[in-house]
Amino acid sequence: MTTQSLPLQNTAVLRKRVLRLALPAVGEQFLNMLVGLVDIYLLGHLTLSASQALGYGAAEALASAGLAGNLLWIVTTLYASAAVGTTALIARAIGGRAYADADRCLHQSLLLGVALGMVGGVVLYLSAPLALQLFRPEPRVVALGVDFLRITAVAMPLAGVMFLLNAAMRGAGDTRTPLYIMGIVNLLNMLISWLLVNGHFGLPALGVVGAAWGTAMGRAGGGLLALLALAQGRGLLKLQRLPRPEWGMLWRIMRIGVPTALEMFVFQGALVIFARFITSLGTVAYAAHNTVITVESISFLPGFGFAIAATALVGQSLGAGDARLARRSGHEAFVQCAVFMTVMGLLFVLIPETFLRLLVSDRQVIAAGALPLRMVGVIQPLLAANFVYAGALRGAGDTRWPLLIKLIAPWLIRLPLALVLIPHFGLNGAWLAMAVDLAAQGLLAYWRFRGDRWERIRV
Repeated sequence: MTTQSLPLQNTAVLRKRVLRLALPAVGEQFLNMLVGLVDIYLLGHLTLSASQALGYGAAEALASAGLAGNLLWIVTTLYASAAVGTTALIARAIGGRAYADADRCLHQSLLLGVALGMVGGVVLYLSAPLALQLFRPEPRVVALGVDFLRITAVAMPLAGVMFLLNAAMRGAGDTRTPLYIMGIVNLLNMLISWLLVNGHFGLPALGVVGAAWGTAMGRAGGGLLALLALAQGRGLLKLQRLPRPEWGMLWRIMRIGVPTALEMFVFQGALVIFARFITSLGTVAYAAHNTVITVESISFLPGFGFAIAATALVGQSLGAGDARLARRSGHEAFVQCAVFMTVMGLLFVLIPETFLRLLVSDRQVIAAGALPLRMVGVIQPLLAANFVYAGALRGAGDTRWPLLIKLIAPWLIRLPLALVLIPHFGLNGAWLAMAVDLAAQGLLAYWRFRGDRWERIRV
């Protein structure tokens, strides 16, 4: 069902439509994050025999995986930025019943996913040692991080395919197939990582390297599954031929996606500097920081899911020429998301140690992470605004404003505050600076959506 068939006056229908799109997307994002959660859990629970064989313990393993994860996230911004353009254009085309444009966008997105994946993989493989040294961690952490990055780099082309094709399905209103794909990705990752991190069934304990192979094989499997699903056809989308470059359509995808790429690179640049501040506090502090981020990511799940729903519904509504419905869809997605995230925030405030123990057993790491997790719990409603309203703006093709937000808040609020607070309060000061930054981002995204300039953007 597209937004053209949605009665504007029927709030109940709109609410159900948002939920029907958002809940599978929440599940998909949970499964996407579960890849990292599984790695963190297994590495945080290295057995004594595995640690003795490998020559390092859980703290070093967690720190190396965390730093490698930061760099992987920077590379995946290439996919995520193009994915925003794919989702927005396909949503507009489906909403306006321009099915030929949707087909062209799908095929060009496949081509773009392969190309970006190849570029990202090569860059990641070659730059891993130098990039990790920018964080100034201990030499053992650098060596382990390089191994992790180079193994996962091999799977980057198929990972790019998975990102872009899943984005195409979401734009058409199909959030269930990406959910199923990520479910299988996780099964692969869990099985391979479990077998190899601590060593089971006679296999050697590979630690960080084992987790890397699980991640790589899972992502590669996901790309193959996305290709298979769309070759068979999903709704109005079907891969029917090998794509050849259509520069006009590629430009339209990238015209929307490039500001998103810049937004993510700008934000990640701030995060790299921020992480460098924290690594100066020592391995335990950085391990606690990374563990809190991993736990915090659980609360992001509704944010990602309802942002995806807002992107699709706003894009489809504008494609159908109904700006009022686009606005109502964005606000409804925020209200529902805020409920979920506020409940999660209360749990973070009340029982932070319980969440941290799910991932690590080190008492020092748990003690260091408790107050930062409480801080992020307090700002969950504003985090919901940041996720959903930024997603709604992207669905309208207004990707420049989220870029501006990432230029203002992390660079002009988080980093200066961190420089002042970290010398006095350590990791707690760093997380206070982060909380103020994230709250400001939510307020700025809401302020933009309240206006009407995004309604008139051409894609």
